[in-house]
Amino acid sequence: MNISEDKKDEAAPAEAAKDKKAAKASKDAGNAASGKKTVDVNIDINGLVDRTIKLPVGGSRSYFSDGKKLWYRDGRGTQVLDFETGKSEQCSEGMVIYRPGDKKALSTAKGKWTAVSFPSAKVGGGEAIDLDNMYTTVDYAQEWPQIFDEVWRAFRDGYYLENMHGRDWKAVKEKYAALLPYVKTRLDLNYVIGGMIGEVASGHAYVNPGDYPKPERIPMGLLGAKMSKDKSGYFKINHIYSGAVYRNELRSPLTEPGMNISEGDFITAIDGQSLKDVDNIYRLLVGKADKLVELTVSKSAAEGGRKVVVKPIADEYPLEHYEWVMKNIRTVEEKSGGKVGYIYIPDMGPEGLNEFARWYYPQLDKEALIIDDRANGGGNISPMVIERLLRKVYRMTMYRNSNQNGTIPEGTHTGPKVLLINKYSASDGDLFPWSFKANNLGTVIGTRTWGGIVGISGSLPYMDGTDVRVPFFTNYDAATGQWIVENHGVDPDILLDNDPVKEYAGEDQQLDKAIEVALQQIKDRKPFPETPAPRTFKDLGLPQIK
Repeated sequence: MNISEDKKDEAAPAEAAKDKKAAKASKDAGNAASGKKTVDVNIDINGLVDRTIKLPVGGSRSYFSDGKKLWYRDGRGTQVLDFETGKSEQCSEGMVIYRPGDKKALSTAKGKWTAVSFPSAKVGGGEAIDLDNMYTTVDYAQEWPQIFDEVWRAFRDGYYLENMHGRDWKAVKEKYAALLPYVKTRLDLNYVIGGMIGEVASGHAYVNPGDYPKPERIPMGLLGAKMSKDKSGYFKINHIYSGAVYRNELRSPLTEPGMNISEGDFITAIDGQSLKDVDNIYRLLVGKADKLVELTVSKSAAEGGRKVVVKPIADEYPLEHYEWVMKNIRTVEEKSGGKVGYIYIPDMGPEGLNEFARWYYPQLDKEALIIDDRANGGGNISPMVIERLLRKVYRMTMYRNSNQNGTIPEGTHTGPKVLLINKYSASDGDLFPWSFKANNLGTVIGTRTWGGIVGISGSLPYMDGTDVRVPFFTNYDAATGQWIVENHGVDPDILLDNDPVKEYAGEDQQLDKAIEVALQQIKDRKPFPETPAPRTFKDLGLPQIK
């Protein structure tokens, strides 16, 4: 123990108090010399909450007050509340940026910046600010080490465990700081920061680069179809993705009303240019996403044909994915004889919750359910899905002229449940199978999940727009008090990986196994009792009436 340092630490508060007194005395003397009155402000914290007055400016931000009025920003622009009248009026259609004490403020509305007099109840006119030819010189040799240091401190102060998983965080900083003199591009810095935060071995430690030069992406126009170059020189449509009308992302251009285009047709020209001597059809679709394009379509591999106008899309992945899901639904329906339902949950966010609701409720009459968590991208809604699956029926409802009796709670499925997982089931997609097993909801089939559940939130504001996520919270087992999932994942009850060759050929071994297990477990399922026999007065304990 360093006694001299301890004494120094003990003396520090006393020295600080002494300095504070001296500063106050100096300020009072200055005010006296200038004729200003000294005002001591004492805040009585007892009953402070009860003396609070709520202002009618809910959902607002960027407050400023001069004691008589309150300026605040909401979705309609900048408003000003008059304390005397209690009414709000619009100060500006845009945002007003003000530093207390200044006589001017920055105002931005409709993409234009102006310098305006402020405080003022109405902001208008002002001096226009020309942003053309406005540049700043950035000293990257200073900026990048600053970003590096801020990231290191963000993890030091925000990581979910103060012990940093046993890592010497100062030593880690020194190890990677030695590379900073050799950082010559923003992506180099990203590489160094990524290595540093990777030392804590948490799955959600992310860094995305800020400001760096990158080429402009040109959206490719896609037709929602698989095509091949025919020997005639034209392009044959081998397959058209069916898509769906309920989401714009599932719009398939060639299936829209009036197109009348079929698989086996030929595209002979685009915007009047023949495809006969074009080696790649996408050469004529560069930059054509969401733009009207004229296709010449023919039933035969010959010049000419019928002209149709389509609007290509920029991404075919949603169509491919949707087709995969629908294929799985049909496979389960056919191989189980309609007894087993199938639900795919793509993530644990809004889309995942929507997809669960879309396919869960229409399949409540199925005797078993297969829930597919494979490649689940994570989120935070898995407790909502688990809560729904945990519901147990304790009452039945019936209606005249209906053979579909209801359950209380409503929307409850009773029967075996099988869950599919793989190494891409991540984050809340990890916690879902863990919770599924912890609550004994059913059998889990597949491969071990990703193994990353130390969670994150938004990024701190780094000067060049760098986005860094600090893992700051996690979960542990309420039954054992032990840590769960992180850096291991969730093990299946039945370990089974898909053979890549068979999977490419369209065979899903994991799904087939899930169907097999579900059908086996259905044999032990106890159905709900049917509606009792009709009652009479005698059954109700009432006197018989003739």
